[in-house]
Amino acid sequence: MDINSQHFAFVAVLGAPNAGKSTLVNRLVGAKVSIVSPKVQTTRSRIRGILVEENTQLVLVDTPGIFKPARRLDRAMVASAWTEAEDSDLRLLLVDVSKGINSDTRAIVKQLKQNKQKAVLVLNKIDLVSKDQLLPLIADLNQEKIFTDTFMISAETGENTDELKQYLISRAPRGLWMFPGDELSDLPNRLFAAEVTREKLFMHLQKELPYMLAVETNQFQEQKNGIRIEQTIYVARTAQKSIVLGHNGSMIKKIGAAARFELSKLFDRPVHLFLFVKVKENWQEDPAQYSDWGLDFNA
Repeated sequence: MDINSQHFAFVAVLGAPNAGKSTLVNRLVGAKVSIVSPKVQTTRSRIRGILVEENTQLVLVDTPGIFKPARRLDRAMVASAWTEAEDSDLRLLLVDVSKGINSDTRAIVKQLKQNKQKAVLVLNKIDLVSKDQLLPLIADLNQEKIFTDTFMISAETGENTDELKQYLISRAPRGLWMFPGDELSDLPNRLFAAEVTREKLFMHLQKELPYMLAVETNQFQEQKNGIRIEQTIYVARTAQKSIVLGHNGSMIKKIGAAARFELSKLFDRPVHLFLFVKVKENWQEDPAQYSDWGLDFNA
């Protein structure tokens, strides 16, 4: 390909928690690059999915959900999302229409307006509501005069996502690609493996516990018979460790089996996964954790 004909753009995918940002990024990229959970606020760090079509490369930035932060980690995640919004060529505001326009979404719109940042309005989960519910939402949000275009999609089913993808491609300015054409994400394998295990923790553990955990990949080693991965799951208290382990280790075995199966599919090789659970009080106050996730500890 003639590099002089290349087009490139960063696209920030913004929205309230659980608006479907990770599902949309995975859908547009055509592969799993970001973990997904029915629970809100699953994404902690910005994750870049890379889409290539003909002479255009789009880097889709899956940002943490934007909400009113209460803890240091919350503040760091929200700050990361706004940094990506500022640095990107295009911005999508994803709205879960099944929940209507909640306070988090209104706060995002207000901040975009204050920042004088234009965005594309993307109404998601339209498969869950009747069509006559959509027009009032569009009219309400477009009163703010910050949206250049509006799309109605279902990231889960794929409805109208091709139209959104072609629109983004058409808006990418001329510019050199920043990543090799065969890359799907800029997330290192060690971090991606940790994210997959964290996804399984969200799936199998109840209530608030998954938010109190961190996963670190201590070893990621290619071997003749597959990939050996050793990971540590950090918890804040001994009682949490007991829950993660389960009776006679039943829960950690279930989580490990689910993560191992998923990782083997994603890496297309057998994965030998070893999980350890350690108590690390106040891990949310450890600057090294934030550095690993690409977050600002002092945000």
